[in-house]
Amino acid sequence: MYEYIEKKSRFIGYATRACTEEEAKSFIAEVSREHPKSRHIAYSYVLANTAKTNDDGEPHGTAGLPIYNVITRRNLQNVVVVVVRYFGGTLLGKGGLIRAYGKAAGLAISGELEQQ
Repeated sequence: MYEYIEKKSRFIGYATRACTEEEAKSFIAEVSREHPKSRHIAYSYVLANTAKTNDDGEPHGTAGLPIYNVITRRNLQNVVVVVVRYFGGTLLGKGGLIRAYGKAAGLAISGELEQQ
């Protein structure tokens, strides 16, 4: 778990290895259970033969896609990254959301996957 705060919104990033969609979905569900009061739980996963992103109510392309971009820029595969957002009361705008979700994803990947 790696936390990033932007204008009082908390972005908490999680990353792990996953070889199947079932493993990816299980990890996403586990993180969701840990944060039942969060505003958004966005994610992306890249597996050998599939990839998926989800903005979970954030404006289209501002949460799942930035997470996906961090994964692919690092040439990673069989990875799932989940970023939980607790809204801090200040709107960040599309650019702010993109940067914050990308930053949280990068911290999670650096902390969890690159240590292995």
